[in-house]
Amino acid sequence: MLNRRRFLQVSTAGAAGLAAGGYWTQTARASRLVNDKLKMAIIGVANRAADNLSGVLHEEIAFLCDVDRNYLQRAGEAHPQATQLTDYRRLLDRAADFDAVVVSTPDHHHFHASYWAMEQGKHCYCEKPLTHSVWEARTLAKLAADKGLATQMGTQIHSTRNYRDVVELVQAGAVGDVQQVHVWVGKGWGGGDRPTEADPVPAHLDWDLWLGGAPQRPYKADRYHAANWRRWWDFGGGTLGDMACHVMDLPFWALGLEHPTQVAAEGPPVHPETCPLGLIVRYQFPRTEKHGPLQLTWYDGDRIPREINGIAVPGMGVMFVGTEGSLFADYGQWRLYPEDKFADYQRPPRSIPDSVGHYQEWTDACRSGGPTTCNFTYSGRLTETVLLGNVAYRTGQPIQWDGRAMTTGNPVADGFLRREYRSGWQIG
Repeated sequence: MLNRRRFLQVSTAGAAGLAAGGYWTQTARASRLVNDKLKMAIIGVANRAADNLSGVLHEEIAFLCDVDRNYLQRAGEAHPQATQLTDYRRLLDRAADFDAVVVSTPDHHHFHASYWAMEQGKHCYCEKPLTHSVWEARTLAKLAADKGLATQMGTQIHSTRNYRDVVELVQAGAVGDVQQVHVWVGKGWGGGDRPTEADPVPAHLDWDLWLGGAPQRPYKADRYHAANWRRWWDFGGGTLGDMACHVMDLPFWALGLEHPTQVAAEGPPVHPETCPLGLIVRYQFPRTEKHGPLQLTWYDGDRIPREINGIAVPGMGVMFVGTEGSLFADYGQWRLYPEDKFADYQRPPRSIPDSVGHYQEWTDACRSGGPTTCNFTYSGRLTETVLLGNVAYRTGQPIQWDGRAMTTGNPVADGFLRREYRSGWQIG
């Protein structure tokens, strides 16, 4: 059962790992397979999950698992050789029959599906954010390192050439010493109240399995199922949880960020059920060998900036502000400012090799034991930082973060670092 004793065990182990090497070193062990195809178990098969399924079609699709039988049937028609199940706990009873899992569920299932699979020695690809809580992210990172598994979080944009170009520019000092980073996304996953009435549960949906370890809630089609689960603290993390791992990934990579020391958030009054429609989070990072003291500011929903330092900006992006200028980037482009100063700028030679592909990188690592760029060591650290923004917001005051001890020193804030699970879904 997930209890205080287990929490302290993981936290203490995490502190030891941090002290030894800055964070757990994740070196994957090779799969028993070298030339044959990996047997894949796919947990979640529709919508975003369908894209992840398509990313591993170069391997053997051995199992398909989804709580929605309509989704499962459609995926099964495309992959008739695959065994179909609705409960991934039953899938994991058959762990001897597959090599790796792809987890593409709502956020509140990421931890359970990944943890139980990795506990049995299975390589794991998991959608972003890695987990629903800070404690879960730290726990998965340690387990992956202890087991020597090939892992990858689904921040697919990390593998694009544009992100590599931006990292090279920042690390080459194009804008000098970076002192501020601004990150923003105009989505607004939030708002609403818990429904007072329930809808009949469709025959094709196992609602109890969909809830998993989350609190019992009545089914309401337009409030919880499909994408709207992102609005609710029980299941998602709002826009911050949905998008920050994609966009904050860029400064994390470029600047070698690890743990913030202070996190402060502002938004509308905290709702006990739903995430805010707009949020600003300010993360303070300490000086390291790679950068000086740094403030990273996140904006989402109705609180995104229209300009930064006099530069008009679109509805999503990243702005690095340094001593020699500013660098804007989004998924597909980058620009240096002031434009006249950088009119004749010659970018540095490319130093980061092109990716073989986000999914291929992971499946290659399953075979060879080689590295992945978004393994759970890196992506766990990123996810922890992202989710600390929601912890600060829900606490109602700035928090101080001790990444080694994994505590804020504030009992209220520490209460948001992890959650209890329903009967049948306890860990440990």
